[in-house]
Amino acid sequence: MLSRSSFTSLVVGVFALYVAHTCWVMYGIVYTRPCPAAADGAAAGCVWPYLARRPKLQLSVYTTTRSSIGAESNIDLVLNVEDFDIESKFERTVNVSVPKKTRNNGTLYAFVFLHHAGILPWHDGKQVHIVSPLTTYMVPKPEEINLLTGESATQQIEAEKQTNALDEPVSHWRSRLTLNVMVEDFVFDGSSLPADVHRYMKMVQLGKTVHYLPILFIDQLSNRVKDLMVINRSTTELPLTVSYDKISLGKLRFWIHMQDAVYSLQQFGFSEKDADEVKGIFVDTNLYFLALTFFVAAFHLLFDFLAFKNDISFWKKKRSMIGMSTKAVLWRCFSTVVIFLFLLDEQTSLLVLIPAGVGAVIELWKVKKALKMTIRWQGLRPKFQFGAYNDSEKKTEEYDAQAMKYLSYLLYPLCIGGACYSLLNVKYKSWYSWLINSFVNGVYAFGFLFMLPQLFVNYKMKSVAHLPWKAFTYKAFNTFIDDIFAFIITMPTSHRLACFRDDVVFLVYLYQRWLYPVDKSRVNEYGESYEEKLKKKSS
Repeated sequence: MLSRSSFTSLVVGVFALYVAHTCWVMYGIVYTRPCPAAADGAAAGCVWPYLARRPKLQLSVYTTTRSSIGAESNIDLVLNVEDFDIESKFERTVNVSVPKKTRNNGTLYAFVFLHHAGILPWHDGKQVHIVSPLTTYMVPKPEEINLLTGESATQQIEAEKQTNALDEPVSHWRSRLTLNVMVEDFVFDGSSLPADVHRYMKMVQLGKTVHYLPILFIDQLSNRVKDLMVINRSTTELPLTVSYDKISLGKLRFWIHMQDAVYSLQQFGFSEKDADEVKGIFVDTNLYFLALTFFVAAFHLLFDFLAFKNDISFWKKKRSMIGMSTKAVLWRCFSTVVIFLFLLDEQTSLLVLIPAGVGAVIELWKVKKALKMTIRWQGLRPKFQFGAYNDSEKKTEEYDAQAMKYLSYLLYPLCIGGACYSLLNVKYKSWYSWLINSFVNGVYAFGFLFMLPQLFVNYKMKSVAHLPWKAFTYKAFNTFIDDIFAFIITMPTSHRLACFRDDVVFLVYLYQRWLYPVDKSRVNEYGESYEEKLKKKSS
């Protein structure tokens, strides 16, 4: 079997290979090899850009309820940009007529044409077009009310909203349409066209050379949940903001891969809201900062794994609770479970929810170890048995109870007062939502106070040797990484503030580590000392 150190080295090695492979893949996406014959002026095997001929272009946007059109009928022109300049960005807001079919939970499509100026799109053999739905289906957000008065956040709720079941998806309007054209005069190698760009390319033969028409692209990552609007049956017109900007070949290929990744997440069961959290990382972040985020996220996963591994290893061998605050373990378990239920109620991104769920399971297992609990089954009924504490452990429990006594004078009134205030002044979806929010606000606002009993026990015993410092170290790294993610991933504000609160607690632990150095000659609960272990290894 592998030793713990070799297993950790194996994990770090696999992680380093993963990072190197990711860098190589990203380089392959951003860099495209040009046609070698183009440097010699030869046309054989090369695909040349049609935009290099500098044609006069026109941009037209039509809407229709059909996913394909073959004629001019049954379509509405909503935007027409004559003398379209591919180098100049713009943003225009137009009103779009909503057909009856779309108002009855139907779909409306946008057809974007890029064609020669003065010629209708369907009469232009060198036009390019792309199709995008302007509607999507989502479950409406539940109405929030004041639980005491029953007063709604909106005084008048439309009758049709009342009849719709909350779990029934309804048609939502995408209020933004973001267009891009690849403007680089790049000459492709016809024998090795990138597969990601190839599906957006349309070729034409001009004389002896092959040209690709302008590459038109719709940025689906810019379609965010916050911009969606519910389509009511009484709605006849809705606003649509059409924006355009040029795009480079490298960014275009990167964006295509990211859109495919988001689409794959939805195919694997991720909801529209979960996919929206991933979109926010790409759209709302600078590309250089985004690259840094990828590396930070990779290290976060590594430290998460190592912290879980060392924490489980520490508690698996733990036979005594000397120097360990049982109240702190219980509180950590309670707070982790409450935070997980809160994030679940808020429909937070799975990027945040899954690690919180794994942490809650581990904390429940720690409580079983701390209370020396054994479970015996009598048929289908479980029977719980608790082990006894020795004198040293009872001394630790006295310090623990003393710290909790002082905390209770401050903590309980603050939590109860905060819950009553939110009940009177804040609107919630249900009583369960209020209860979970009250608990989690207490955890986030005053939860760090429940870490103080362990600090108090450390102070009384003048020792920190009983703490799992390897796991603490990895968690400390992750805490500072969480500070970066707090500005990137969408999460509740209270959860974001809690990330910075944990920094202070870890700094206090580090101060105690410096203040109470470990005596390496002292015998631990297994009857061994650090110096004896070194002698055994050397022999």
